[in-house]
Amino acid sequence: MADMSPFFRRADRRTDKQPIQGDRPRESGKPQDRLVTLIRKPGCHLCDDAHAVIEKVCGELGVPWEQKDITQDEELYRTYWEQIPVVLVDGQQHTFWRVNEQRLRKALTSGLTE
Repeated sequence: MADMSPFFRRADRRTDKQPIQGDRPRESGKPQDRLVTLIRKPGCHLCDDAHAVIEKVCGELGVPWEQKDITQDEELYRTYWEQIPVVLVDGQQHTFWRVNEQRLRKALTSGLTE
């Protein structure tokens, strides 16, 4: 895999593996107990697209979500600047660049009980 693009090799460069500020562990088996985080920056059209998908899916499932701006957080900038937008589910990286509605929905509901 040495010839693989660096964007795909480094899905998570954080070496401490500690959750970023605002992360929370899964508390129960309901989608409403999950947390989706959109890491974005101003003026990013892919971020706007991701925002629309997250707003729709989380709204339908009752899942709380938040946005974080990499221009306001040095750690987020260092970690994710070349992958924006980035979507975290319960503090773990789910995807970057493009958000697939069905994949996000599955990540928020699979293996959980309502």
